[in-house]
Amino acid sequence: MAILKLLSLVCSILVLSTISMPIGHCKLLHPNNVKLIQETCNKTPSPSFCIQILQADPRSSSADVKGLAQIMVDEIKAKSNSVLNKINQLLKEGGEKKALSSCAFKYRAILEVDVPRATQALRFGDPKFAEEAATDSGLDAKSCEESFSGKSPLTNENAFMRTVADVTSAIVKLLL
Repeated sequence: MAILKLLSLVCSILVLSTISMPIGHCKLLHPNNVKLIQETCNKTPSPSFCIQILQADPRSSSADVKGLAQIMVDEIKAKSNSVLNKINQLLKEGGEKKALSSCAFKYRAILEVDVPRATQALRFGDPKFAEEAATDSGLDAKSCEESFSGKSPLTNENAFMRTVADVTSAIVKLLL
């Protein structure tokens, strides 16, 4: 009998905690935003990649196209930080110093010039500058990749950055 009461109490607690969970803790995309994300991403060079990135960000549930573009710019920023950390680690391990230093310079430029320029351009309704900044990010990643004399230890990261930049640029072009 005591076991049944305990089991009943545990079930009641679980039900109440689920019911009282704030809506912000639930990752739900409004059907209209799922449609907007799909329609927007279908106009990019990598639709499935685009959908994956946008649906992973909770802000996309209430974003318009401009907001989706900002989410992608934020992805450029996050990836650039990650790549810079990897570059610094590779430099400590004695990697190809000249090429890695060149890549560090390029990824700092993405973080310090391209991302702020794109963010500001989106904020102030000037998508042409945001599109140029996104394109520049992809070109910087391509240049980083080409700076290695042999196999680059950043091939995957540079390819990801080029894809994010291309998708971001395509989304921003929808605002022109």
